[in-house]
Amino acid sequence: MATTIHSYEVRPRKDRRGVNLISDALPFGRLWYGEPNATSSAIGYAMHRSRSHHAVIRVYDEAGNLIETHEHKGDFREA
Repeated sequence: MATTIHSYEVRPRKDRRGVNLISDALPFGRLWYGEPNATSSAIGYAMHRSRSHHAVIRVYDEAGNLIETHEHKGDFREA
């Protein structure tokens, strides 16, 4: 049985107004978060969106360096 793994990236915006959540698993490809806790909101949304799939969420800094990795295993199981 093949397991689908969703891959997400949280990257700071070039205009320094929040972060972008980027993934092929998102319906529009990218979401923008601009509130003070934008990074944690983006991570939370990615985990919620992939609740039935395995997911890897990578957080990058302004220079493009990987600073955090979150792995989420899908909660739902097939019968």
